[in-house]
Amino acid sequence: MKIIAVHLANDFSESSKVLKQLIKGWTKNNIDTELYMGRGKKGFLSTMTQTTTNYFWYPVFKNPILKLLFIITSQFILFTKLLFTLKKSDTLYINTVLPFGAALAGKIRGCKIMYHIHDTSLTPKIFKLFLFNVVKWTANEVVYVSDFLAKQEPLKIKSNVIYNVLEKDFVNQCKGIKATQKESKIVLMICSLKANKGVSEFLQLSHLNRNYTFKLVLDASQKEIDNYFKLEFLPDNLVIYPKQEDTHPFYKEASIVLNLSDTRSSVETFGLTILEAMAYGLPTIVPPVGGVVELVKEGENGFLIDSKNIPLLTRRLNELFQNTALYQKMSATAKEYSRFFCEEYFESESTRILLN
Repeated sequence: MKIIAVHLANDFSESSKVLKQLIKGWTKNNIDTELYMGRGKKGFLSTMTQTTTNYFWYPVFKNPILKLLFIITSQFILFTKLLFTLKKSDTLYINTVLPFGAALAGKIRGCKIMYHIHDTSLTPKIFKLFLFNVVKWTANEVVYVSDFLAKQEPLKIKSNVIYNVLEKDFVNQCKGIKATQKESKIVLMICSLKANKGVSEFLQLSHLNRNYTFKLVLDASQKEIDNYFKLEFLPDNLVIYPKQEDTHPFYKEASIVLNLSDTRSSVETFGLTILEAMAYGLPTIVPPVGGVVELVKEGENGFLIDSKNIPLLTRRLNELFQNTALYQKMSATAKEYSRFFCEEYFESESTRILLN
């Protein structure tokens, strides 16, 4: 068996990290693997040494019209490449629903086609409909990152759920971190620079809670950050950071981690930053719907609160900072919960599904 793994945009997103972990597990189990991905910016897949990497043309643009146009063009190029290189005996493993050109080539060549589905919030809607119709027509099997996503996007295809997990290297850096309340009161959020990720709500919380430090780590350049906040008044207790390759220092100093995604427009299908926070024994506050509720249990290792409910968010922050016993209990539970989401589970499940 040979796996042809396909990914559109290499970056520091959850989907790129998951594919890196998948390839690591397959090659560890001596499964022949080859990777096709868009040539572009640096990301988690840039350091892959376990497999041969083939690149196809894919420029990254912020403009939604240009972005859509170049996705379509890149998929025509990918389709052409794979149509003349795939063998019927190959298994085509497509990461995210975007590389539809690979699926069409695989269907023509008669390959087994598997999709790893990470997200449901794709725009425009007509493009999303097209992509999921390609999945329905071409795929033999799909893998979802959460039960929530499997129910949100049901397909009449053999399906599996494999939760995203923490890499061993990440877990090792968390070892020895005690579940204790820190002297510094730091509230951390790591997210994309998008309004529906709760950036404005985080800013509101920082204005209302001047006795705490708020740290916002954004998947954006300093120039993009400056432009986004140029008309905003930023309080002294808010510190904003551009894209970071190493987030460990932020988790080590933080006390609480937030996810403030707007449930009306950006429902989280999993939430890797929340899992990373849990591994550090950090209580978290997340939206009450989506894949994150499979990580956070109300009152046990965090709270489930709508991002628009600023008064309740403030009340829970104060409660966690002022009630040491509650904080210690939630912190210990968070760390305990995170142990299930390990590489051993991920490698075992992904290999089992592939060879089944």
